[in-house]
Order: sequence, then structure tokens, then C-alpha cells
Amino acid sequence: MANVFTMLKAQAEANKQKALLTLKLLSENPVGIGDHSTKDFYNNAEEALQMLVDAEDQLETIEKYFQKETVVRY
Repeated sequence: MANVFTMLKAQAEANKQKALLTLKLLSENPVGIGDHSTKDFYNNAEEALQMLVDAEDQLETIEKYFQKETVVRY
């Protein structure tokens, strides 16, 4: 069972990093967005923020309910 939680945690951490990178790119390099409209820009920012919130929630839940019970084995 530990492998399932290891995978879920890794996936949540990857989503967190993806969201942070997206928000960084949107805020620091908006020129790289190309032909996107302002609406697309805001939608992309909102989606990235939601992905970050979801990933943080997932990591918190895994830590709260499952981390203490599992031993990571490969």
C-alpha cells in the first residue's frame, strides 16, 4: 500500500511544481503567451492557481492521514 501513497504524493508534488512554474511564467514572461487573449491569460492563471490549491490539499491530506502509517519502499 505504501507504493500507492508514494505515487499519489509524487503526483501531487509534480502538480504543485507545474502550477508554480505556470504562475511564474505568466507573471514574469507574459510576452511568451503569444496570441492568447486577456481572457485566456486570466483563465490560465486561475487554472494554475486551482491546480496549486488542489496539490497542496492533496499533500496535506496524505500527510495527515497516511504518511505516519506508511513506509516508503522501492
